[in-house]
Amino acid sequence: MEEAISCGGVVIFRGKILVLYKNYRNRHDGWVLPKGTVEPGEEHEETALREVSEEAGVKATIKAYVGESHYRFTVPGSIVNKTVHWYLMSSESYQSKPQKEEFFYDSGYYKYNEAYHLLKFSNEKDILEDAYRIYRELQRKNEWNING
Repeated sequence: MEEAISCGGVVIFRGKILVLYKNYRNRHDGWVLPKGTVEPGEEHEETALREVSEEAGVKATIKAYVGESHYRFTVPGSIVNKTVHWYLMSSESYQSKPQKEEFFYDSGYYKYNEAYHLLKFSNEKDILEDAYRIYRELQRKNEWNING
C-alpha cells in the first residue's frame, strides 16, 4: 500500500466557485476542484497555489485552511491511500484557462448550488460545503477581500 499527498483549492470570486471539467480518454470525466501532488521540498500551501495556477490558469490567494479529504484508488500492483489538503482561496477575476495537457477541457465560476451539483466526487462536495461555510463566515466578519 502506498501513501500519497495532494493539495488543492476552493477558489471563490464574487461568491462563485471555480470548477474544472476533466476528460481523460472518455473514461474519467467530470467536474472537479483543482488539486495536485506535493513536489519534494514544497509546503502544502505552495502546492495548492501552484496547482490552481497550473490547472486553471488562476492566480489565487489563500484565505483559510478548509480540511482534508481521503480516498483510495488502485494502480498496477498497489493500492494508493490519498490525502488531499484543501484551502479556501480568493481570485481577482472570473478568468480561467484549463490546462489541456492535464486533460482539462473547460473551467468556470459557478454559483454554489451549481458547482455543488456539477462536482463528480462526494468528498469534493463535502469540502465545498465546508469551504463555503468558512467563506460566508469571513464575509460576515468583513474579512473577505472587497472584490471577491
